[in-house]
This record gives sequence, C-alpha cells and structure tokens, in this order.
Amino acid sequence: MALRKKLGESSNFNCKIMYGFSRYYSSNKVDLKKLRPMILKRIQNRAKDYPVQSMVPVAKEVLNSRRLLIQGVATLLKVIPVVACKFCPEVYIGDKGHLIQTCCGFKRRGRHRVHEWITGSLKDVLVPVEAFHLKHMFQGVIKHNQRFDYERVPAVEELCWQAGANDENLDSGTWNPESECVAVDGAESLSPAEITLIANGTLRAWEILRDGVKKLLMVYPAKVCKDCSEVHVGPSGHKARLCGLFKYERWQGAHFWRKAAVNDLVPPKIVWRRRRQDPPVLLNEGRGFYGHAPAVVELCTQAGGIAPLKYHCMMKVQGLTAVVNQGLPPPPFNLAEPYGLLHPKDHV
Repeated sequence: MALRKKLGESSNFNCKIMYGFSRYYSSNKVDLKKLRPMILKRIQNRAKDYPVQSMVPVAKEVLNSRRLLIQGVATLLKVIPVVACKFCPEVYIGDKGHLIQTCCGFKRRGRHRVHEWITGSLKDVLVPVEAFHLKHMFQGVIKHNQRFDYERVPAVEELCWQAGANDENLDSGTWNPESECVAVDGAESLSPAEITLIANGTLRAWEILRDGVKKLLMVYPAKVCKDCSEVHVGPSGHKARLCGLFKYERWQGAHFWRKAAVNDLVPPKIVWRRRRQDPPVLLNEGRGFYGHAPAVVELCTQAGGIAPLKYHCMMKVQGLTAVVNQGLPPPPFNLAEPYGLLHPKDHV
C-alpha cells in the first residue's frame, strides 16, 4: 500500500509538471488577417532604408569592372586558345587539352573518362549566372505561373541595380547580352606588351568585381538554391518550381534557399594548370601534382599577367612534377575544395 501511494503521488507530481509546461506553449489562434497590415507596413518602412547611399559607388564600380572584365576576356580569347569538354563543364586554357580522366559526361556515359575537347567560348571562362529582374526590391514573391512575366538578367547586374547603380540595359526594360561581348578591334595584331597590359587590367577588374560583390552581399540579401545553381537577388526566394534539373529533385521542384556567397554570383571556374616543369600534355598519373587556378587567372597569366599572391598556393608554382617523382605515390587531392590552403612545406 505504501508503494502504491508513493507511485500515485509521483504520477500526480509529473502530471502537474507537464501541465505547467503545457501552459507556456499553449496559445490562442493567431488571426493572420489582423497581422497582414502590420507586416506589410513593416516591409514598406524597411524599403525606405534602401538603397544604402554609401554602397552606390561600390555598385557602380562593380558594374564598370564587370564590363572591363568581359571586354578583356573576349580580347584575350582571340589570342590564347581555350578548349571545353563536349560532354561536361570542364575547361582547359590551351590548344590541345589534357588527358586527365575527370569527365563525368551524361548519365548513360561512363564516368572518369578522357575529355573530348571542342573550341571554348566566353561563357566557358565566365560562367553566366542569371536571376529574375525585380521591379523593386521588396515586391511580392514571384509565383510559379509568373515566371515568364519577369526578365532574366545577370545576377551581378541585378544586385548592382538594387544597390542603386543605374544600368542602361536594365532601365530600358530589354536586356541585350550581346552588347557586352565586345572585344578590342584587331586583337590578333596586338604586340606582346599590349596583350600583357590587357591581361593585367583584366586581372585587376576580376579582383575588383569579386571584392565589390562581397561588400554588396553584406548589405543586400541574395539567395541561392542548396541543390542547384539558381540564384535570386532579394530578401526571399521565388516560388518558381524549377529545381530538380541537376542531381536532386524536391517536392514539385521547389528550391531550398540559403544565403548566397561570392562564388555563387561570380563562379571562379577552377581549371587545371600546366607549369613549366610539367609535361606538354597533362597526364592522368600526375593529377595529384598539378596545380589549379580560376579560368580568368589562368587565361591572364598565359597572356603575361601576374597572378595575385593568394592564388600561388593552389597554383603550386614551385611544386614538384610527376615526371621527376614517378616512384613516389601521388599526394592526396580533392577537387571539391580547390581553395583549401595547405602548409608551405606541402608544396616543396
């Protein structure tokens, strides 16, 4: 009897505790109709703070550097050969390509095969990233049936436009991508000194572009899908069900948004790099020894430009080559993390 009494008292005590916790979590139903005017008013008040006047010069500088970058890359492509794989996004700065077996191909094509090279273009070096062009920053969320009512423009242009930089193409309402791809006339007849000058200017524009986009993303929101490369510049993502075109597929193709970074708006496009100590054609056996670099940086360095010091680690400028060290096992290599910094002794 005493044991039953103790068990009954403990059960009553536990019920009181659970009831006490339930009181704090229970609440009345929220009337969304009453909250809607309050939420809309807060959104309108928040829109008054944008664009931030101190970031307008940064946005204009990003637009100018982007135009110089496109013009410089288009000019260097007439002098430096670039090849791209026919079946995957692999790009190589050179005329013959490499023999490294990293081709992923299509679904029915075998993976880890040698690439089949074709002539590359501007889009292979500068990966185009587009987003919906909004009428204003804090407008309503784009529905799936409204996806054709909004124009697709470069994400960097949309970010700069929301930051207060006026662009003629966006203001006119008709986007013309061919107006940007204008190379210098007579690029084939330029002297080596002039080509080197263009390469250094293109590298400078590349760094200014990435630094400016990084500053703008600290102030202006931008989203990128976790499963695909869709980018949306704005406080919230759109509801156009376009996901599932790549590796994953969510319910009805809805995107899973996360905060965007610089590499999402300005992809570096990492490529293999041939150094002086490497063989004329890069072989699959020495893939652990070869260096990497962004496609723009590699294109400019082959044209005579000087790469910034922050890229020397991944470029393995003073690294060993597989021809001299055939008896040594290849070092570990992870292409998914090309920006991973290693100790300087690892490159000796």
